[in-house]
Amino acid sequence: MTGVLVAGGGLIGLSVAWHAAQRGLSVTVVDQAPGAGASYAAAGMLAPVTEAAYGEEPLLGLCRASLDRYPAFVAEVSAASGIDVVLRTAGTLLVGFDDDDMRALEELHRFQRELGLDAQRLTAREARRREPSLTPRLRGGLHVPGDHSVDPRQLHTALLRAAESSGVRVVRARIDSLCTDGDRATGLRLADGRELSAGSVVLALGAWSGSLPGVPELPVRPVKGQILRMRGATGMLDGTVRALVRGRQVYLVPYDRDGVVVGATVEEKGFDATVTAGAVHDLLRDAIEVVPGVSELELVETLARWRPGTPDNAPLLGASPLTGLVLATGHYRNGVLLAPVTGDAVATLLTEGALPPEAAPFTTDRFEE
Repeated sequence: MTGVLVAGGGLIGLSVAWHAAQRGLSVTVVDQAPGAGASYAAAGMLAPVTEAAYGEEPLLGLCRASLDRYPAFVAEVSAASGIDVVLRTAGTLLVGFDDDDMRALEELHRFQRELGLDAQRLTAREARRREPSLTPRLRGGLHVPGDHSVDPRQLHTALLRAAESSGVRVVRARIDSLCTDGDRATGLRLADGRELSAGSVVLALGAWSGSLPGVPELPVRPVKGQILRMRGATGMLDGTVRALVRGRQVYLVPYDRDGVVVGATVEEKGFDATVTAGAVHDLLRDAIEVVPGVSELELVETLARWRPGTPDNAPLLGASPLTGLVLATGHYRNGVLLAPVTGDAVATLLTEGALPPEAAPFTTDRFEE
């Protein structure tokens, strides 16, 4: 029997496991293929200001708290793993192409100013001065210096190694169901028939969290996203570029020495894994519209994964209706960004019995109200 079982070995599950192990808990992570889910497809944007939305102010606060932790988080993971995780701090540009795009950017900028967020309005010339590869056809934009990015695959590899070096046991097996005894979670049943017992079970299965047998009904659903990875972009982009292209959204995120991620669709299609010609066409068309040089890059990967969506786009953290079952799921588009604060918050709950204040608004109680 272990102290804590973590169901799910993506960035959220590993962050929880690592933080809990650092606090002296015995931790086992169970995942058939750690890091092969949403973490594998994510672009790695750390963009609370860029993604700020009306009605999501509590989520913005949590995202900003997590971003504040990121420099120390990356440094600690790098030191513990021996892998130099790169945190890109060149900021984020948002650009638009027509009158409607510019009105949308102005409305976002007005909201950002109301909240005291750091974002500066740019002319088209100023935007191209920051990112010379941008098309001259853009109309203008916003610069958000504090929205950064990280390569999620590199971070996952490092975090897995750091967790294991801290004593976390990783069981690579498919989870069949949650084990319960009355109204208490007691462990996990694996597809090969084994049962693992624990004092606490942390549910960090992302989009699959709501469909694991034995788990109480949760408002988590899969939201499909298709994404592209390209090579040959040395010197093309310094930071992240997000664009409205006549109302359509696209982003380009540099990674490694010469890579660029282009994404991403948002589709309510369940666990459909199909990469469609139409989605690839649309993403490439809009990316080339924003950065014409993209047309010369090598397309090395197309893939689809599923974000864990919730009714208010915010995560589910903390206690569940089952005693002993702790939630760390429902992070939707912010799984990479929220990994540090989620790991810290859930480890605090496991060791001290309560969530820290910044995480307290994100329990399932908000839906009962």
